[in-house]
Amino acid sequence: MKKLHQFNKDDMKAFEPSEKIGLLVTVNPEGFPHITLITSLQAKDETTVIWGQFTEGESKSNVLHNPKTAFLVMTLDKSLWRGTSNYMKSSKEGEDYVMFNNQPMFRYNSYFGIHTVHYMDLLETGGRESLPMAKIMAASVMTKVSKRKARTGITDRILKVFGENLFNDLSALKFISYIKQDGYPAIIPLIQCQAADSRRLVFSPIAYRKELKAIPKGSTVAVYCLNMSMENVLVRGQFLGFNSYHAISLGGIDLDYVYNSMPPKHGQIYPPKELNAVSNF
Repeated sequence: MKKLHQFNKDDMKAFEPSEKIGLLVTVNPEGFPHITLITSLQAKDETTVIWGQFTEGESKSNVLHNPKTAFLVMTLDKSLWRGTSNYMKSSKEGEDYVMFNNQPMFRYNSYFGIHTVHYMDLLETGGRESLPMAKIMAASVMTKVSKRKARTGITDRILKVFGENLFNDLSALKFISYIKQDGYPAIIPLIQCQAADSRRLVFSPIAYRKELKAIPKGSTVAVYCLNMSMENVLVRGQFLGFNSYHAISLGGIDLDYVYNSMPPKHGQIYPPKELNAVSNF
């Protein structure tokens, strides 16, 4: 992937519509990647990325403690841009605040609007890319025909049935992230990823082979899954490296964390948290 240090005018124009996939990757206090859907993500100018906040979630607190971020933008024509940036500041007023709240998605919403605008300094971008659909389709087929052999054999669930079915939806979008040696997250499309069972994800490296092979075995990775109905889930786990099943190479991830990233209530699903009664109103 080429390395650029600013957006061009066509990039900036492509980022403007809200009808796109915008993903922000942050680093949590434990040093693990966290992926959030932020459709408002766009370029303010050639070197500044901005996004509007209307719900609460981990990413908004993560950037205050660690400014190193990665982002991905995918438009309706399946063009995508990836890059890294440094979080700078936030604002609750000004021209960008007005701009976001005048967009149709927020201007006519009776329940919420953008309450904070966040600013990031672009460090590096790879420019416009296109999804390698032929390789993704081949990788999806290879994953589907061999994933049964990668089952853990453990019946205690980590993913709920909903989450497992979401990952096995071949039309759903998936993305994987890990933390590089320089401390910045990397994000890679992983549409071929599927659930071998509720505790393990697997994927063929036919698409994005070089980038996937660079993920260190044993590292903690995050995988974000999103379908066309905007149903989504975030998981994390240990990357097992690549193993052969029926002579087909599959990467594996043993899950240990599930996070509900859908509004109105974001939060950890697994490991389950103890429910505490509200005593102070």
